[in-house]
Amino acid sequence: MPHHENRKRQSIPNEKAPWEKLPSISLRNRIAFYYTVATAFLIAIVFTITYLIVESVVYKQFDEKIRTEISEILLKAHITTKDFKGFASFHELDNNDSMDTEFVQVVNSAGVVVKKSSTLSWCALAFNPNQPDETYFNNFFLGSVVRQAQIPLVNRKGVTEGYLIVAVPLKNAIIVLQDLLNVFLYSFPGIIVTLFIFTRMIAGKSIRPIEKVIATAERMTQENLHQRIALPFHHDELYCLSSTINDLLDRLQKAFQREKQFTADASHELKTPLSTVKGTFEVVIRKPREKEHYETKIQFCLVELNRMAKLIDQLLMLARYESSAMKPNIETIALLPHIEEVVARIKVTAIEKSISIKIKQAESLNVAADPAILEMIFVNILSNAIKYSPNGSSITIAVERKANTIVCSIADQGIGIPEEKIHAVFERFYRVDTSRNSGTGGTGLGLSIVKKLADLQKITVSLKSEKNSGTTFVMVFPSA
Repeated sequence: MPHHENRKRQSIPNEKAPWEKLPSISLRNRIAFYYTVATAFLIAIVFTITYLIVESVVYKQFDEKIRTEISEILLKAHITTKDFKGFASFHELDNNDSMDTEFVQVVNSAGVVVKKSSTLSWCALAFNPNQPDETYFNNFFLGSVVRQAQIPLVNRKGVTEGYLIVAVPLKNAIIVLQDLLNVFLYSFPGIIVTLFIFTRMIAGKSIRPIEKVIATAERMTQENLHQRIALPFHHDELYCLSSTINDLLDRLQKAFQREKQFTADASHELKTPLSTVKGTFEVVIRKPREKEHYETKIQFCLVELNRMAKLIDQLLMLARYESSAMKPNIETIALLPHIEEVVARIKVTAIEKSISIKIKQAESLNVAADPAILEMIFVNILSNAIKYSPNGSSITIAVERKANTIVCSIADQGIGIPEEKIHAVFERFYRVDTSRNSGTGGTGLGLSIVKKLADLQKITVSLKSEKNSGTTFVMVFPSA
């Protein structure tokens, strides 16, 4: 390709597709247009069929009258179409009793006129040699349309000696058919325009709930998420649409409130250790102090900073889960060795409170799970159990097979959870103890992480608890 052509092609802006160039048409106009086009097509078919039926009936009536006239002519001549005895049989062809005006003509096999009625005068009807059998057709005669019949006259030997031709004018019938055609042609546009107007009005009324949806959506902001769309009276598709959008707004409002609460809680949780560290350093630098005092304060600040680092890690994990960036590596693992490894790591914390951890398992059981994620789940649950259990108590881990599932329960003898608060323990930053600065030092994210990591592996997590009697976490694994 020449260079200048390539440069010319590059300079041409991207052209829009043909449908993108079309002007925007409102929904009510599209509904009215499509309905009108479909109806116009059906009306055109009905009008056409009606006209053809009327035309066919009219011609059949004329054909029947012509047959009657032919029968009378043949009866008067004492012949039939299969027993023709010669042209001399026709003495008189005029018969004006049955019809107002008729034209009768007899021709030989060559088409030469042998006899004709006085109504023809010096004229003659057209003969069609290409129609050897009885036939009925329209023809022009003296500037007018006539209905014409051509009947072969056959002798006893089966030889066609001539034809009997009878015609009647169709002037009145043509006028009726033309008037009917005019009525159809002139009424058709009026019907279509009227139909479009009424359909547009009906469509506008039908989509009014959609306009209310649009108006409500345009007014919707963070401050008025409580607004809802008024439901239509009739329980139809628009009712379902409005109800579905209201449900969507409910979910959005709850999600927004959760995110708003999450932001406030996260800010508070991060602000608390920072304020503590800042206040500690401000006190330390006011005047010279002993070495032991500095070490104590620095150790205290390190504890607070570690707590803040742990909180940030947990927040990042939740963010990864909710953005679908975390993908579990599911494999078949033996559950008991995995639990024993976690218990060995966390046992140091339990010994500080003289808490014993017992494992009950009758048989070796395998589960389908991600080892690293499962470890995080057990660490969080056991840490939570140790944190809220009194000194000298015990924690029992039991694993058993039930039907096609593996059930693992972790029971402690801690402070328990009131029944009315059990449903909320898996929410972010939720603590049964409403005090922000609880002595346990928790962030309120551990059980929320447990629930989300379990859902990620299709593990069902639930709990049973009674205040001052302990809590039991139950995990149900699908059988490997």
